[in-house]
Amino acid sequence: MARPMWGGKSGSAVAGCEQGAGGAGGASGAGPGGGRPADTIRRVRVKMSSVSAQGVVERASAELSRRITGLGLRGRKRSPGVVERMASALCGPAHAAPRVPRRKRLEPRPLLWPQFILDEKFLEKFFLYFNANERRTLAQVCTKWRDLLYSSPRWWNGLVAVLDCRELRSASGCCMQRFYNSIIRRGIRGVVLVSATDDDINEFIRQFPLSAHHIHAISLKGCTITDRGLEAILDHLQVLFELELTGCNEITEAGLWACLTPRIVSLTLTDCINVADEAVGAVAQLLPSLYEFSLQAYHVTDAALGYFSPKQSASLSVLRLHSCWELTNHGIVNIVHSLPNLTVLSLSGCSKVTDEGVELVAENLPRLRSLDLSWCPRVTDNALEYIACDLNHLEELTLDRCVHITDIGVGYISTMQSLAALFLRWCSQLRDFGVQHLCGMRSLQLLSLAGCPLLTSGGLSSLIQLRQLRELELTNCPGASPELFDYLHEHLPRCLIIE
Repeated sequence: MARPMWGGKSGSAVAGCEQGAGGAGGASGAGPGGGRPADTIRRVRVKMSSVSAQGVVERASAELSRRITGLGLRGRKRSPGVVERMASALCGPAHAAPRVPRRKRLEPRPLLWPQFILDEKFLEKFFLYFNANERRTLAQVCTKWRDLLYSSPRWWNGLVAVLDCRELRSASGCCMQRFYNSIIRRGIRGVVLVSATDDDINEFIRQFPLSAHHIHAISLKGCTITDRGLEAILDHLQVLFELELTGCNEITEAGLWACLTPRIVSLTLTDCINVADEAVGAVAQLLPSLYEFSLQAYHVTDAALGYFSPKQSASLSVLRLHSCWELTNHGIVNIVHSLPNLTVLSLSGCSKVTDEGVELVAENLPRLRSLDLSWCPRVTDNALEYIACDLNHLEELTLDRCVHITDIGVGYISTMQSLAALFLRWCSQLRDFGVQHLCGMRSLQLLSLAGCPLLTSGGLSSLIQLRQLRELELTNCPGASPELFDYLHEHLPRCLIIE
C-alpha cells in the first residue's frame, strides 16, 4: 500500500508543479493554510533534477583546465563539489603535478662486423699489437687502414725505406713519386739505397727534393758510387745526422776528407776496401760531435786510433771495432787515453788483443755498460778476473767463441751484481760447474749458452733457479733434450726459451 501511495503522490506532485509552472496565477494564489511548504520542496527537487548533463560537462572541462594549467584556486579548505570530485578521479588530486612520461634511454646499436673492422677507435688499439714492419702489410688491406696508418708517424718508428736501385730504374716516375710521398706521410726518416750508382743518386735528388729537409739517416750498401756521388748526396741532405757506408769500394779516403760534415753524429764504415788509417783520421778531425762510430776494416792499424784527441772524448760514447785484425794492445792504449768516457766498446774479431789489453780497458774505462770480446782467441780467464774486479757497472758482456774461457772465469763473472746480459756462445770449455756459478746471478735476465758442447741436461736443469730470467738460448747444445725443455718451460713460465 505504501509504494503505490508514494508513487501516486510523487507523480501528482510532478504534474502539479508542471501545471503551476505553466500558470503563475495558480501558484501564487494559494491560501495561507493551503500547503505552501510542500510546494517549496517540490520546486527545489525539480530545480536539482533539472541540472542538464551539458552543464556538468562544461563545468568539469573548466575545472580540468584549471587543474592542468595550475590555475586552481588556493584558499581555505572546503569540501569538494561534484565536478571537482570528477576532476580528481580523472586527473588525480589538485596538488599533484601532471605526470610527464619519461623517455627511455636509447642503447647504441652494436656494430656489424664490416663496420667494426673499419671503426677508428677499434683500429687505434688493434694496430698496437703489431710492430712497424708488420704494419707495412696491414696498410695494404684497404684504403681505410692505409689512411689511418699513414696519418701518424708513431706507427712507423724505427722503420727505414729500402730502395733497390736496380729495380727503380725500370719504375715510372709517377710510381716513385707516390712512394716518396708515402715516406713523407709516414714520417720515415731513414733511407737505404742498395746498388746505387752516381746516376741513381742524381735521380734520387731530382725526384725526391723534399728529402733535403726530411731524411736524417742514409745507408749506402753495395753501391758503386764514387766520391762525386757521395759528395752530391751529402750536400743535398741538409739535416743528415747518421751515415752508413757498407761495401762501397769506390769511395776513397780523399772522398771522406771532402764529404764528411760536422752534422754527422753516427758513422758506420763496413767492408769498404779503401778505408784505412787515413779514413779514421778524417773521422777524428772532421766530426767533433761524433757520438757513435762503428768500423770494420782489415787494414786499420794501431796508428789510426792515435788520431783521436780530447776533441772527441766529451762526445764519443760508442765505439765498435769489428774484425780489425791488425789492432793490438798498443791500439787499446790509444783508445783508453783518448776516449775515457766510452760506455759501449766492441773489440769483436780483434784477434791480436790479449788479456793485457782487456786489463787496460777494465782499469781505464769505468763507465762501460757493454763490452764485446767475441772471437778474441787470446782472451783467457785472467781477463775475466780484471773485468769482474774493475767494471762494476757493466750490464752486458759478450764472450762468444772465446775458446780459452773455463768454469773458473765464469766463476769470476758470477760475482758481478749489475750484469743483466751474458753471451757465452760456443765456449767449448764451459762445463756444468760453470753453470752452477751462474745460478747465483740475481740480476741476469738474458743468457746464451748456444753451442756449448760439454753441458749436460743435469747442469742445464739447474738454471730454473734464475727466476728473473727473460730469455735463454740453448740452440745447438748436445745436452739439451726435449724433456729438458719441457722442464724449463714448466719452471720458467715467463722466460723465452730458444731451442
